[in-house]
Amino acid sequence: MSAAVLYLLLGTAVCAAGTVRLLLVRDLVARLIAMNVVGIGSLLILLAIASRAPEEAEPVLSALVITGLVITVAFTGFGAVLIRRIEEGGERG
Repeated sequence: MSAAVLYLLLGTAVCAAGTVRLLLVRDLVARLIAMNVVGIGSLLILLAIASRAPEEAEPVLSALVITGLVITVAFTGFGAVLIRRIEEGGERG
């Protein structure tokens, strides 16, 4: 089994686990974490696709993965602020 296939299977398992957790839990913080897990799984799948070539990994897909990591960090911070505001608004009203 090659490394690309291993990463592809691992990414698929991580995406599936995050999706199941996202659908089964009601806590907003747990949902945010589950969405991050799905995102990381999709980035693993992109890396597996990028490393299919026998000579080198494709630079465009590698750049997409790095960009995806930055977007994930920004999304997590924004989601945490939204969750905090939702929970504060519920206590006041």
